[in-house]
Amino acid sequence: MMGPSHALSGAAVWLAGSWALDQFAGYEQSPLAIAVGTAVCAGGALFPDLDMSGKVTANKGGATVARTFGVVSLFIAEVVEKISLGVYHATRQKRDPDRDNGHRTLTHTLPFTVLVGWGTTALCNAYGKWAVISILFFMIGLALRGLFDEWAKRAGWVVITLLSAAAAYFTYLHLPGDRGYPMLGLAMGVGCFVHILGDMITRNGVPILWPIPIKRRMWMMIGLPNKIAITAGGKVEKTVLRTVFTVIALVSAAGLLIPTLLRRFNGEA
Repeated sequence: MMGPSHALSGAAVWLAGSWALDQFAGYEQSPLAIAVGTAVCAGGALFPDLDMSGKVTANKGGATVARTFGVVSLFIAEVVEKISLGVYHATRQKRDPDRDNGHRTLTHTLPFTVLVGWGTTALCNAYGKWAVISILFFMIGLALRGLFDEWAKRAGWVVITLLSAAAAYFTYLHLPGDRGYPMLGLAMGVGCFVHILGDMITRNGVPILWPIPIKRRMWMMIGLPNKIAITAGGKVEKTVLRTVFTVIALVSAAGLLIPTLLRRFNGEA
């Protein structure tokens, strides 16, 4: 799927999951916590595409996520792509085809998803708010780039960077205490997993089960058959899926926030 669809799917899943936890498990979150989790999950749903690099010196090409912070994020994407390609060549078996790029390899696997979630939690536990504000800065930038794609293109990476920094600092000032915030790690992991599921319904699939060898291939691409798989950037994705994700996100957000607003209104009254 394309970047905006990935970001919308991450936001929809996090909001729907938060609503379900609130309704059936009594797990209530503040509006700020909901907003932070949604932004991180939306950004995390773009994160795996850091394995798609572009032209760093020209500040062109690459995936949506790679263009978020200009040449800086393009350079990071270049590094991730080369690492992914290196892992592919180091672990491929005879039936795995040769490749000249690392897109849809390492960062589109379950081990990577687990590593991202665990690593985010570990950083927050070790460094507290300093890690939190850094992660939020990066993830909010990705979320803005994905959720507001057309506007972000016009605004440019400088504006995105400034808005991400301001939002991360605002959140830093209002988050309670100096603690680890394990929900950030969960939001990152869920976002990455949602991204993988999104790519599995498009053509080519993803090597989600790596490093488990299947049919003498280490990098077996798993997904829907091409006859029923959707086309990335096609009408089904842009019209049907984005509409579904948007409706789920809006309904879930309303279900989470309206009761809180009503309670505050009644209390003030």
